[in-house]
Amino acid sequence: MSEYFYIIVETYYAIKAGKSSRVHVRPIEGQIFPTSMDVECSRKMRKDFPVGTQFKIPVKLTDREGGKPFLYSSYKWCYEVIQTP
Repeated sequence: MSEYFYIIVETYYAIKAGKSSRVHVRPIEGQIFPTSMDVECSRKMRKDFPVGTQFKIPVKLTDREGGKPFLYSSYKWCYEVIQTP
């Protein structure tokens, strides 16, 4: 069974190849995961709050067959708004 962690993440603008959204989510500086890691999570979080909003969410480290590791948080899981810009 995968281990889950509660971390603080933030939304940010970026254009990434293969991604349909320009608003992405990453861990904030000082968390146990680097800010360069992608976070797959609720689309509602990205759409309902301004870019730069910070959230506390449960995540697990995962990957897709041979892909680079990323953090996953189900869209069904609760999240807490920590700070808005």
